[in-house]
This record gives sequence, structure tokens and C-alpha cells, in this order.
Amino acid sequence: MPPQPERLIKSQPIFQGRVVNLRVDTTELSKGGRAVEASREVVEHAQTIVVVPLDGQGNVILVEQYRHAAGESLLEAPAGGMEEGETPEEAVTRELQEETGYAPGTLERLSGFWIAPGWCNEYMHAYIARDLRPSRLPQDADEDVWVTPVPFDEIVGLIQQGRIRDSKSIAALLMARLVTDSAQ
Repeated sequence: MPPQPERLIKSQPIFQGRVVNLRVDTTELSKGGRAVEASREVVEHAQTIVVVPLDGQGNVILVEQYRHAAGESLLEAPAGGMEEGETPEEAVTRELQEETGYAPGTLERLSGFWIAPGWCNEYMHAYIARDLRPSRLPQDADEDVWVTPVPFDEIVGLIQQGRIRDSKSIAALLMARLVTDSAQ
């Protein structure tokens, strides 16, 4: 029999932040007994998007930005949060304009995935954007993003070399690679 949901006994908010909240849940395991030693620490985060923008010259438009938690600049697929009431497609379009200065002509949903389901409820929607056209929105005040076009054929090598190292970008770029390879 597959694992069954745990029953929530108690939920205690610990921290309320601008981007994330933290709570500690006490649950009852489906096989009996409470998860006391392993109480569930949960980081609450809104849904997010990641997009693989493909230009007409065979490039994927990546961004490079300093990530304080990692302590370095990372080469990434454009990504960001969904604002209140925004659909994933609207968030993709807005984030792409803010981070790269392009708007998508067409969007194709790749998939969706949990970022870190052992301790975080963030769910990310992944898309490919094609038929890009110039259209800039201002970057967020706390962002310093550099646009970096990279030949799409070099993406797997950059992942293998450790040049692209964040999980959302790796997942979205490899999904996009599979979709484009199967279309040829």
C-alpha cells in the first residue's frame, strides 16, 4: 500500500517574512504514532515560474545574477514569483520582460515540480517561450540581472561542467531539450 497522508495535529507559525514564512507542524503518521522527533518544519512560499526563452538564432536567453544565499553569481533560466491573482502564463510573460527585455510570442508548458518537498511547499511551473520580441519592464529594485544568450546546443555541456548549477534551471533546460529533440 502506498504511503498515506499524515494527519495534522498542530501547526505553529514561527516566522513571517516578505518572501517566506516558517511553521512547525506536528503530525500523526499514517502507520500510527506522532512525528515528534521529526516534527515537520515547513517553509511556506508562493508558487513560482521558470522559463526557457528560445530566440530565433538557436540561443536560450539566460540571466546571470548574484545569489546571496549561494554566495556567488549563478547562470540561470529566468524565473520568479507569481503575484496575487496572476496565472503562471502571466507571471512568465512579466518575469521574462523584467529580466530579459523580451516578451514571448508563444508559450508552451513543460511541466511543474516541487522545489524542495521535504521542507518547502513551493511549486514551480516550467515553460518554453518562443517567438521573442523586444518588450522591457523595469527590473525589481532588488535585482541586478545580466542577460546572457547561450547557444542551446551548449546547455547540456554547461550543466555537466558545473557552469549551470541551480536545480530549477537544470530541470527546465533539460525538459526543454527533451521537447525540442523530440520535435526534430
